[in-house]
Amino acid sequence: MRTLAAAAFVLVSVLSVAAQAPSSHVLKDLAPTGKLRAAINFGNSVLAQRASNGEARGVTPELAAALAKKLGVPVEYVPLQAAGKAFEALASGNVDIAFIAIEPARSAQIDFSPPYVLIQGTYLVLKDSPLKDVGDVDKDDVRIGVGLASVYDLYLTRTLKHATLVRNTVGGAAAGIPVFRDQHLEAAAGVREPLDAYAREHGDVRVMPGHFEEIRQAIGTQKGHAAGAAFVRAFIEEMKANGFVADALKRSGQTAPVAPKAM
Repeated sequence: MRTLAAAAFVLVSVLSVAAQAPSSHVLKDLAPTGKLRAAINFGNSVLAQRASNGEARGVTPELAAALAKKLGVPVEYVPLQAAGKAFEALASGNVDIAFIAIEPARSAQIDFSPPYVLIQGTYLVLKDSPLKDVGDVDKDDVRIGVGLASVYDLYLTRTLKHATLVRNTVGGAAAGIPVFRDQHLEAAAGVREPLDAYAREHGDVRVMPGHFEEIRQAIGTQKGHAAGAAFVRAFIEEMKANGFVADALKRSGQTAPVAPKAM
């Protein structure tokens, strides 16, 4: 009972932060230029897309706009094509927030909110490939196409024992596919949804049903900006709890699940 009461107190405390007007410390951390500069990764179609008129749409532009409104400042979208570029922009101070996946290799340079959506990292292979499951891929003679500095590049670099990664310097959620095709590799690693979309249009490939990683998408803030990071953590929990994240995903035609509340 004492544990439940403590958890409830933490939840109420966290949500109350987001309900308050932002302090001068929060504004200094998150909008030092008088606007919220948000890195939007268009390389991951689950998170962001371009509408027919060229405007940003999807869960991450909507979250950025909602956060800016709560801060009382305008939002500026900084369009990028890969998570690695978004990470670099945030770590160097060129943006105030970035929508990127939680990954230990990035935590030394930026802080993360709790995750707001969960997506899967998996493999695409030729339809007649002998590789049937994600557990079959880590072999000496297997080469895997992957987007440079993507979360699955970082994860696979850390966990693979035998397979070789072949990196596409362009980056992006499906950046492993071009090198997979051009260099006749055995597999391409990426986010399930864009890999599934590619497989629907190309009958000679298939996507594995399992996944090697559950990717936890979050908001990154600049390291050491404690007030801003706390405000963003509370904001994300509020947006998950009130249905905003689920509705934004639905509006952009995405089916990835909303992350559970942080404990």
